[in-house]
Amino acid sequence: MFDLTGKLAVVTGARRGIGLGIATALADAGADIVGVSLGMEASGSELQAAVEKRGRAFTAIRCDLADRTATSALASRLAELPVGILVGNAGTFRRVPAADHSQEDWDHVLEVNLSSQFVLAQAVGRGMLERGSGKIIFTASMLSFQGGLNVASYAAAKSGLAGLTRALSNEWAGSGVNVNAIAPGYIDTRVTEGLKADPVRSKQILERIPAGRLGQPGDLAGAAVFLASTASDYVNGILLPVDGGWLGR
Repeated sequence: MFDLTGKLAVVTGARRGIGLGIATALADAGADIVGVSLGMEASGSELQAAVEKRGRAFTAIRCDLADRTATSALASRLAELPVGILVGNAGTFRRVPAADHSQEDWDHVLEVNLSSQFVLAQAVGRGMLERGSGKIIFTASMLSFQGGLNVASYAAAKSGLAGLTRALSNEWAGSGVNVNAIAPGYIDTRVTEGLKADPVRSKQILERIPAGRLGQPGDLAGAAVFLASTASDYVNGILLPVDGGWLGR
């Protein structure tokens, strides 16, 4: 049920962190990988080595998802491929009080975290609809449920991504295309570096997580493979928290 052999998976934001962990997990399950990232190396990346070590094919694509023209060109390119799995994971954030949040930063975060996700899902989704099958997985956030602190644009974008997940699911589930999202909690990546460096905030966060630790990118592997596989064929429009119990506290 969890075998992805013969599937082509596109993972955005795949160069490091959560995207790297998810892409590696999909390759472990048998999928060939197209890794997309702003800084993706043409060759010699950590992801390429991990995918090819597992005997899977790898294609690297560099794209700035803050640039709508570049995103549209990527969408056209992906539309020509038999993509069976799309993981919309690329994201960025600005940690600043809302009163000081610039409009330029707001536009940037919304473009990367929400608008580009729709552009790519729309393009890839058309092919999936024609074939009658496909899996789209967005990386949402626990801030798809909560507001957070000093991350207004990030929280707004991730809340919008939750709505997009449900909206696409409502339209596409009957055609064999599953659209779902993973909602990570505090994961040990670049995004949480500032929080880890703050001893007071770090202590507060760890005390709130029932599991007693930050998550690792590998903690998302099972959720990603599940939502990408036939095991989730009757799972539509959900946000699956992987947060160590944060939302249940």
